[in-house]
Amino acid sequence: MSFKAEKIWMDGQMIPWDEAKIHILSHVIHYGSGVFEGIRMYHNDKGSFIFRAQDHYQRLIDSCKIYRLVPNYNVQQLMKFTIDLLKANQLKDAYIRPLVFRGFGDIGVSPKNCPIHTMISAWNWGRYLGADALEKGIEVGVSSWQRIAANTLPSMAKACGNYLNSQLIKMEAIENGYEEGIALDKDGYLSEGSGENLFIVKDNILYTPNLGSSILYGITRDSVIKIAQELNIKVVEKKIPREILYIADEVFFTGTAAEITPVVKVDGNSIGDGKVGETTLQIQKLFFDVINGKKEDKYNWLYAVT
Repeated sequence: MSFKAEKIWMDGQMIPWDEAKIHILSHVIHYGSGVFEGIRMYHNDKGSFIFRAQDHYQRLIDSCKIYRLVPNYNVQQLMKFTIDLLKANQLKDAYIRPLVFRGFGDIGVSPKNCPIHTMISAWNWGRYLGADALEKGIEVGVSSWQRIAANTLPSMAKACGNYLNSQLIKMEAIENGYEEGIALDKDGYLSEGSGENLFIVKDNILYTPNLGSSILYGITRDSVIKIAQELNIKVVEKKIPREILYIADEVFFTGTAAEITPVVKVDGNSIGDGKVGETTLQIQKLFFDVINGKKEDKYNWLYAVT
């Protein structure tokens, strides 16, 4: 997968893509001391819109607070810089990656003497889990790797170091012939994918692991819960046992990159009839109707790039 754009915004400057560099002794490289976001911009007949921009940047600031990173900019400033970058790169559809990280100042574990930097990049990026994933669904496996336990690393922070765990889940899944993995929490309950939240439909009820299951508080997850409620689908957030996967009527992932991706097989077992389910299709349709400007944006999710 290759991608590139003309400019990257970094510490108040527009820098050519190939010249955006940091010192090899930067704290983030050695200790993972950074937090980031993944944001999408969509283009429709009414223009280009960033999906839940303010919510994403607020979560970035919240992640900074958890890791005692004092951000150099506030939410509104970051949104403005993002617009400037999108225009500089002449992008209409884009994946946006902001990052706040600790640079070079000290090589010890303590980050206190390391400067804090902010970067925003954006580029064209297609379907994260494959071109046909949204229509045909994907096959996944339950990972042998668990998600991080409570009071070890904060799962509510979208932190760089947390994704070492995600890498293990993803690599194992690919090596086993799956597109993605599902991780359990330390108690053996369902948690999430390597970079996606998890939803399960059983007997017309939509289940999703709660925050006590070592999940990231996903913004697309929150959007799906609101859509389900609008569709009069009952939503239950709770601890969910692994075996419900094998008797579920439907399973799907949510995330900024994954959007709403159906799962049609888990550990080689077909979900329902092995096709994308009706509830998933309903939620998908309403989600993309809002994004594509076919339905009123009643939740004010779309931030216009003007």
